[in-house]
Amino acid sequence: MNRREFIGALGAAGAIEAMSGAASAAELIVPRAQGLKITGTFLDEISHDIPHQNWGEREWDADFGYMKAIGIDTVIMIRCGHRRFITWPSEYLLGQGCYMPSVDLVEMFLRLAERHGMGFYFGLYDPGRNFGTYSEMNKFVIDEAWRKYGRYPAFRGWYISSEFSRRQPGCIEAVHAMGRQCKDVSKGLPTFISPYIAGKKAVSAFNAGLSNSGGVSVNDHEREWSEILDGIKDVVDICAFQDGHVDYHELDAFFAVNKRLCQKFGMKCWTNAESFDRDMPIKFLPIKFDKFRYKLEAAARAGLDKAITFEFSHFMSPQSCYPAARNLYNRYREYFDI
Repeated sequence: MNRREFIGALGAAGAIEAMSGAASAAELIVPRAQGLKITGTFLDEISHDIPHQNWGEREWDADFGYMKAIGIDTVIMIRCGHRRFITWPSEYLLGQGCYMPSVDLVEMFLRLAERHGMGFYFGLYDPGRNFGTYSEMNKFVIDEAWRKYGRYPAFRGWYISSEFSRRQPGCIEAVHAMGRQCKDVSKGLPTFISPYIAGKKAVSAFNAGLSNSGGVSVNDHEREWSEILDGIKDVVDICAFQDGHVDYHELDAFFAVNKRLCQKFGMKCWTNAESFDRDMPIKFLPIKFDKFRYKLEAAARAGLDKAITFEFSHFMSPQSCYPAARNLYNRYREYFDI
């Protein structure tokens, strides 16, 4: 057996172990299955801060199987394009100078979602510019995407992919316009957003630092998001706050606010449980299992409606480019007795 065959055999053995459960699981000294289970994940194929894994349909099909094995029923394409790179051959975006993709990932994800019994949410285009440009370009993207893919049974909703944390100029108007159009063209399919909390870990992925000088207070977070959600409550059905920008001991307070706000404005309150670690100097690696567990337990205590993650394929999958992701998958299965 040569070196390549040996490494391949190791990878195959690891994947089999991940699917069958670890043979010699350590006895946990904490109660099992106290957290909110992950039942959804983003699909991050157009990213600006995470490496590509260069998967084809065979790898993606296997990954959907790994997702299904732990109870994931919802997949969300985080964005259909970012600046010039796109996931589908959009006539409009190609006309704006975007690059032609080698395969139609949207169509592939929709087929795989249907094959594995999952619902798919379409993430809007991110031009990397201001809210006005974001909203204007997505007028064309939303109509074209629905014409092209709306017939697929797995198409269950829309993700408005602009990530923000504070009451920024134009944010309410832009999200409202995109949400209204998404719901109108698809006859009311659900829409959701996944903003972040402006906590002390809210730093750029391209900066070396791990924290800023402060972080928003719980009261200011509630005040600002009360105004934002009030302005979009008729066109956004779900709000899934990212959970990685505040410290672990702060989660209960912020989750309680998020739940209260969503109830006030008639939205589902999901949590975006980040499966990567924001506490490490290398950005980004799979999270330590106990950190992940603690976040899911806090979400359960707050009574949140659903847990999705950013994101399974890089940070939890047995076939991830990060070996630690396979271990996180195994620890997660042990904890939930899957």
